[in-house]
Amino acid sequence: MTNNDVLRRIRYAFDFNDTKMIAIFALADSIVSREEISDWLKKDDDPAYQTINDRSLATFLNGLIIDKRGKKDGPQPEPESRLNHNIVLKKMKIALNLQAEDMLEVMSSADFRMSKHELSAFFRKPEHKHYRECKDQILRHFLKGVQIKYRGPIDEA
Repeated sequence: MTNNDVLRRIRYAFDFNDTKMIAIFALADSIVSREEISDWLKKDDDPAYQTINDRSLATFLNGLIIDKRGKKDGPQPEPESRLNHNIVLKKMKIALNLQAEDMLEVMSSADFRMSKHELSAFFRKPEHKHYRECKDQILRHFLKGVQIKYRGPIDEA
């Protein structure tokens, strides 16, 4: 999954419009234009399509955390310059204030089952012996479950 896929799925799951997307970036002290957002959300084969870099997606996810949970005291976290699916999953978990059981429930709503131990491996440090890399399929199912939870069942027409 590309960063653009993640951004598209989050936008759709929460039904954010361009103004809301700009506001979420602003919460993380980043100014983006409507054109930038529009270009990031275009399909990959569109000539105006632009790739969103890791730092910009991390900034958006930090803004989403602030939007959903409120601003914490002290200095705000710096957006990561390198993102992977594990970090995206962790930031979504924080933003939505989900416990392990909640995340498993979200995934099962997207017809994906995993154990609590498998899930916890994604949140370990990379040097930990039980660390596991979050693959596209897992992040895709999680985001699909988030969409079902916040937007309702998906119409398979």
